[in-house]
Amino acid sequence: MSVRLTVAQALVRFLSVQFTERDGVRHRSVAGMWGIFGHGNVAGVGQALLAAGPEAMPYHQGRNEQAMVHAAVGYARTRHGLSAMACTTSIGPGATNLVTGAALATINRAPVLLLPGDVFATRPADPVLQQLEVPWAYDITVNDALRPVSRWFDRIWRPEMLPASLLQAMRVLTDPVDTGAVTLALPQDVQAEAYDWPDELFRERVWHVRRPVPDADAVAGAAALLRGARRPLIVAGGGVRISEAASALAELAAATGIAVAETQGGKGALRWDHPQALGGIGHTGTAPADAAAREADVVLGVGTRWTDFTTASGSLFAPDARFVSLNIASFDGHKMAGLALVGDARAGITALAAELTGHQAPGRTPEARRALADWRARTDAAFGDGGGEGAPSQSEVVGALDAVLHDRDVVVNAAGSLPGDLHKLWRARDAGQYHVEYGFSCMGYEIPAAIGVKLAAPDREVFALVGDGTYLMLPTEVVTAVQEGVPINVVIVQNHGYASIGGLSEQVGAERFGTAYRFRAPDGSFAGEPLPVDLAANAASLGLEVFTARTAKELRAALAAARESPRATAVYVETDPARPGPGAEAWWDVPVAEVSDRPATRAAREAYDRARPAPGTRPRL
Repeated sequence: MSVRLTVAQALVRFLSVQFTERDGVRHRSVAGMWGIFGHGNVAGVGQALLAAGPEAMPYHQGRNEQAMVHAAVGYARTRHGLSAMACTTSIGPGATNLVTGAALATINRAPVLLLPGDVFATRPADPVLQQLEVPWAYDITVNDALRPVSRWFDRIWRPEMLPASLLQAMRVLTDPVDTGAVTLALPQDVQAEAYDWPDELFRERVWHVRRPVPDADAVAGAAALLRGARRPLIVAGGGVRISEAASALAELAAATGIAVAETQGGKGALRWDHPQALGGIGHTGTAPADAAAREADVVLGVGTRWTDFTTASGSLFAPDARFVSLNIASFDGHKMAGLALVGDARAGITALAAELTGHQAPGRTPEARRALADWRARTDAAFGDGGGEGAPSQSEVVGALDAVLHDRDVVVNAAGSLPGDLHKLWRARDAGQYHVEYGFSCMGYEIPAAIGVKLAAPDREVFALVGDGTYLMLPTEVVTAVQEGVPINVVIVQNHGYASIGGLSEQVGAERFGTAYRFRAPDGSFAGEPLPVDLAANAASLGLEVFTARTAKELRAALAAARESPRATAVYVETDPARPGPGAEAWWDVPVAEVSDRPATRAAREAYDRARPAPGTRPRL
């Protein structure tokens, strides 16, 4: 038997009956679709969504195509990659706007399905509106820009191509190793073309998400290394959270006494007050975690990609440290030239725990215990007591959130100076509480991602933390939150420019050039008065309920009021940049100009050369 549908109608119907299953729990594979319609998709995918109805495929109206992908990524990360969303756009700029979001999704291994419109397959006229003409290859369109940032790409030139392409798309979307952005470019005439489809295409299909167990010999070898270690350390990455392995890791750490440090992606794998928790590691890590890394003789990485922030640009660990990397991706498992445990994080931790039954790692030294206590005291001091009468520091903003938020509330962030302060200071109380995108660290991620998080976890309160630079980069989905009644909370931190890069610019001798939001001074520099930009008024004009705080005391009250509001809200606060948070505890390699006639740059280069680790301290990559 067959059913006659357009290509777009068949696509939507197929997606509506796809499911994932892990540990006996079933999820919709594609839980909804974001879209902005133009001539390249309105008659195809747009009509198909209308015909299918919201029960078959919920539709969410976006304002910016990049932001739609960010929302889909926030949703997928919250659902541990077991449920995704799709994004449809017209041909042309709508399609190319997807590229940044696609890169973010693929780098973070977050499944998202992209359905951009494309040129006419039948070529009734060349060029059609918004067509890129490549004289030497007529099969290239703007959508080919999505190839390098997609985990899988296809263009549906004929209806007959669709079934095989859809199955491949689902294979990638449901594979924890190979997932990321999946792009199906849809020529606009093909979307509307009718075809007789076999009924089998629209039967429910369940994609089982595997938990591969690492090789037994490799597990035994890893356990032997850990048993023989005098100063072992576990580094928890994002794979711990994706595989829902936080409880297993907490049990392993408690049973063996091995301390745990966390990457940005792994933050929250352990509660902050777990006896073995050291907090963040690397350039934005805590002092006790980085000290433990420098002294470790055996390091077990779980679900981490070993990025430069985690390894302090390759300088953090001792040259003779031995590495074990437990990762579901062989590519990442073999990094650091150590012993690879290729498998699911939870399955691997469980296997290691069995091998380490009865083992107790050497206890932490009195110095290490004092360092942890000192760091927690520094965090308390940075947070303040909430009674300050002046403009709060950014650390006090984090402290106010820590005081007001409940255990299952979520903080969302991605770029600027906030990821560093959050990684150092945030006291995660739940494995899903800390949502910082630091694989791509994309300004503008926070607000749309918060919508995705809230759609994925409606029982959680969600707070998107944005500096003024990030807010101005991509505030458009505020309107979507208001329209759809998604009660997110946006915390707007006004610091009059790119604070993080401003500080880095000063450090590397670039003298904060081009990083402040100020009027031009007589000499042409941006050193005049701050711009009279009223972001609180802007947020209100977009439909948010706005609470303004001028002091640390008012900030806690404003956050509490926002949390209780049934509406989407904004909390606006201007911070005191003269009181920065705790500084970096480890190196990060940002090269400085080797020659310059500016004294600040020469001084920065001298400092860089003094601080740069010796060649022998580089890790084995």
